Amino acid sequence: MKPSFVIIGLGNPGAEYAKTRHNAGFTAVNLLAEQCGTGKWLLKQKFLCDQCEARIIATPTMLIKPTTFMNRSGECARKVIDYYDLDPSQSLLIICDDIDLEPGTLRIRHSGSAGTHNGLQSIVDEFGEEFPRIRIGVGKQKPGSNLSNYVLSAPSDEERKKINEAIAKVPELVRALVLDEQSVDSSNSE
Repeated sequence: MKPSFVIIGLGNPGAEYAKTRHNAGFTAVNLLAEQCGTGKWLLKQKFLCDQCEARIIATPTMLIKPTTFMNRSGECARKVIDYYDLDPSQSLLIICDDIDLEPGTLRIRHSGSAGTHNGLQSIVDEFGEEFPRIRIGVGKQKPGSNLSNYVLSAPSDEERKKINEAIAKVPELVRALVLDEQSVDSSNSE
């Protein structure tokens, strides 16, 4: 299947990272796979990822979890986008954690800087800032604490509940984004 849309959840592979703040993107695409997936997760070495085919409304979509670790997420994104000859500003959606948002807050942006997010920066380095992203708030670390240690640690039970409630809203947001893109495409074809 040639996807019309690629959704990349950012995170780190491996069980030791599964419940960390930094893996909110992986958790979100896992939920999308449960709700919209048309196949199983498959390891795709040529793309440096696990991928799952899906349909968002009627749009053929590829769900992606990079196996490159967070700081090299752009390598995976580049391989997928180039292989399918897609325009990242129109056909790519990144889902990631955000320490500048309170736990459980969602923010959608159609472009912008990576801020302090190294995975997002890796993708910006590949494509520039013109691609949509959904950021999932995981809260700020305590002043003076190490950022890397913070994002690679598990949230408290209360924070986890808020983060999971936000992630539960991601499929609805993704459907709205896809519908918006379809309406833009149909208005451009007239």
